[in-house]
Parts: sequence; C-alpha cells; structure tokens
Amino acid sequence: MVPFHSPHVEHHFTGNETVRDIVLGMADGLTVPFALAAGLSGAMVASRIVVAAGIAEITAGAIAMGLGGYLAAKSDAEHYASERAREEDEVDEKPDVEAMEVEDILQTYGLAPQESRNVMNALRQRRKAWVDFMMRFELGLEEPDPTRALWSGVTIGGSYVAGGLIPLAPYFFMATAPAALPISAGVTLTTLLIFGYIKGRFTGARPMRSAAQTLVIGGIAAAAAYTLAKAVS
Repeated sequence: MVPFHSPHVEHHFTGNETVRDIVLGMADGLTVPFALAAGLSGAMVASRIVVAAGIAEITAGAIAMGLGGYLAAKSDAEHYASERAREEDEVDEKPDVEAMEVEDILQTYGLAPQESRNVMNALRQRRKAWVDFMMRFELGLEEPDPTRALWSGVTIGGSYVAGGLIPLAPYFFMATAPAALPISAGVTLTTLLIFGYIKGRFTGARPMRSAAQTLVIGGIAAAAAYTLAKAVS
C-alpha cells in the first residue's frame, strides 16, 4: 500500500516571540532617541551634544531593554518549571482527581464520557504525556525554549541599537542640531511607517493600520519632547 500524502500544506507563522522582541526593541529604539534628539534640537544645542547624548541613551536603553527581556523570559521559564513540578506531584499523589480533570477537559471539546475515559486510560500509561496534557490544556502553559532568555535579551538590545542609530545618523554629518532635525524627522518617520507596515504583515494585523499607529505614536513622542525643550529654552 502506498502511503497517502496530502498535497495541502499549512503555512503558519511560528516566530511570534522573536518578532515580538524585534518589535519591542525597534519601536523603542526609533522613538526614544528620536524624541531625545528632537528635544535637544529644540534647545538649539550643537550636533555633537545630540550625538553624545544619543549614544549614551542608546547604550543605556539597549542594556536596560535587553536585561528586561532576559529577566522576563527567565521568569517565564522558572514559572513553567515550578508549575510542572507541582503538576507532576499531583499526578503521583492524587491521580484519580487529576484523571477527572482530564476527562472534564476532554468533554469540553465534545468527547463523550466513555471516549474521554478511554483517552485517560491511555494517558495513565504515559506519565510524561499526561503531565504535558495538563500543562497545556489545564494551565495553558507551553514549555519555553531553554535558550529563549539569552536570545530574547540579545534580540531586544540589538534591535534597540539598530533603531536608535537611525534618528541619530543625520547629526553625525550636520554641524548644528536644528539643521539635522528635519532630516532626522523625515528618515525616522519614514522608517516608522515602513517598520509598522512590516510588523503588521508579520503579526497578522492590518499592515496599513499598523503602519499608521506606529507613525502616530513615534510622531507624538518626538513632538512632545521638542515642544517641551523649546518651551524650557
């Protein structure tokens, strides 16, 4: 007998966590240094001051964001490990209660009582699968990638640096900050628009709406910083 192979191939996006990290790092990297540079430009300072302040902010921001991402992912892994250990103890110490919970869960998916008992009887012979089932369907937890914490921190921090250098770049080549500001604003707002569109395509949101939201948020942040600095100076 020739095995049947379905020609249907499902395409699902599976890089949500990495995309989320890139979005988080790039979005803050684009908006915060841009707002800082715009605010300093409003105070009529020299470009070298904006560059020095911008590099300092990008460095501190990348470290803080990367460390935050690392600790958050590390906390998720520790929480999962703790909950799994508790679930394993419950399977060992009160298997009948846990079995009833499995049957109740299966019946919410339309299985008849006898069908759910048959599945449960099979799971009793597979302790790891039983615990996996409880973690996924009772607690709603997925086992995190063991390398997730470090990769998350590096991705967020690196994305922040990449985003932060974009609004700062014109100040490297212009003598005065007010002269560099329009170029920085144009480059940054265009990048925010493109970035928002790409983010929407990857995350399943409407690309144009995502682009508009990203542009508006970045524009408001920069305008507020510029107006405040102008008023103070």
